[in-house]
Amino acid sequence: MTDLSGLSDEALAVFAFAAYHELSSGQRVRSVVRKDGVGHKASDAAVDELDGRGLIKADGHEIVFTPAGEEALQGIVAAIRNVRNA
Repeated sequence: MTDLSGLSDEALAVFAFAAYHELSSGQRVRSVVRKDGVGHKASDAAVDELDGRGLIKADGHEIVFTPAGEEALQGIVAAIRNVRNA
């Protein structure tokens, strides 16, 4: 799995947001909105941090996971699913 060590909580929250949408929809998530209009917004610092680690590419509206970011997201989703088997 892609190394996520040292990421801030704000950066991890971007993955948590994407994981929530993947688990609730049953669809693989490859991107999320940067600001959803109902109060959820990825911080600029988190976006910069994830971009700097090569995990996303972002513009003013959308955060797109790179292949490494998609791998990390799938690892997080798998870990959440594995909790029910513990």
